[in-house]
Formats: sequence, structure tokens, C-alpha cells
Amino acid sequence: MVVGLLGGSFDPAHQGHVHITHEAIKRLGLDRVWWLVSPGNPLKARPPAPMARRLARAQALTHDPAVVVSDLEARLGTRATIDTLHRLQAIYPGVRFVWLMGADNLVQFHRWSRWRAIIAAVPVAVLARPGAGLMARLSVTARAFRGARLTRIAGLALHPPPAWGFVNLPLHAASSSLIRARGEWRARKPAAGVFGKGQTEADR
Repeated sequence: MVVGLLGGSFDPAHQGHVHITHEAIKRLGLDRVWWLVSPGNPLKARPPAPMARRLARAQALTHDPAVVVSDLEARLGTRATIDTLHRLQAIYPGVRFVWLMGADNLVQFHRWSRWRAIIAAVPVAVLARPGAGLMARLSVTARAFRGARLTRIAGLALHPPPAWGFVNLPLHAASSSLIRARGEWRARKPAAGVFGKGQTEADR
């Protein structure tokens, strides 16, 4: 089984997430995509909405049996993406994992904890996002791993890491930050302890 991992705050989840998920399944030949809703993101100044609210929103958006919405990072207690990947690989030794992320995340990927180890652990598919194409291609990560970039994206999921590539797809304008800016998603004050001991270094 080949599983794509789409991690993030999902604050809130939107149709853009649904769009890139279905495109990734089709273009990479994935059997499943897991949405890993992270407890928190230290690279963002503001805390996200409570986990239960974000999970409920994400679950309401997708009814595809190939898409699984999960709070797995919170349950595993992992504090960095690389730790999550190592735990998943240990728990599911027969599954091939592919890390999915938007091109906008590639721009600042070098700020993630042990970012080089992430690319060494699993293939990485960089999904096209509006306005991020040029900056992503000139990013620190793209230059550091230019020798590991695949031009034939169809074989990425089964390629041994380090391997990564751009997935060109029709762009979708939905954005969590724009939804919040329009006042359509207001983060409620989290309960005590939500961002204490259980918070992960979601680095995305």
C-alpha cells in the first residue's frame, strides 16, 4: 500500500485541500491519503483553533474512503515531522509513505526540524500552489536536493529516497489564511493544556 501524508494545521480545512488530495491520488497512484491534523505549529505566531474543531471541519469536507482525517500526531505524541515519519514506518513496515506538501511550504522547508532527514526518509511530492512556483524552485531545499529531483512524477511514490518532485496540477485559490482574514473561521480560545505538554513541533 502507498499512503500519501498531508500534514498541517488545517485551520481551517478547505476545498483546496480536497483538490490537491484528489490530484495527488490520481497523479502519484496513491492508495490512501492521510490528513495529519497537527496539534500546533511553532512557525506561526498564533495558535490554531482547538483540535476537535479542526478535525470536525476536515471530516465534514471529505467523504472519500481513500482520505483519512487523523489526529495521529497528537496520539503518538511526536513533536516533529521526522519523528512522526519514523514512528509510522516502524508501526507500518509494509506501507510506503509519501510526504505531500504545497509549493508554498517548500519555500520555508529548511526551517523545519531536521528537514534533510525528512527527505532522506520518504519521497516528497511538492504540489503546485498559487504564487509559489518560482520561489519554490529557487528555495534552499530545491537547491540543496537538486540532484534528487525526479522529472517523471508518476514513479515518485515507489522511488527510494532521497527523491522529490513538483506535481503540476490545476491551481485552486482556497487558502486557510484568507478564510480567517475574511472572518469565516475564528479560532476560539483553546482549553487549558491544549498547547502545553501535548503540543507538537508540527513545523508546518
